[in-house]
Amino acid sequence: MTSLQIQNLRVYERRGLLEPARSDGGTRLYSRADIDTLHRIRDLLAEGLNLAGIARVLELEAEVARLRRRLAQAT
Repeated sequence: MTSLQIQNLRVYERRGLLEPARSDGGTRLYSRADIDTLHRIRDLLAEGLNLAGIARVLELEAEVARLRRRLAQAT
């Protein structure tokens, strides 16, 4: 679905860029949100960011989304 290699997915998980659910047998279960994150990681890598930069971008994007939800609730 993402055309990313398994080794890369494991690195992204180790780096905390995503946290897929696990089956009882330990198989990674990727949600739609995980797939969207992987696409975002792929795009940011293509733009030349390293994994540390990508982690920061993802954190900031999540913070913006939280603030927008909070603002929407306040109005």
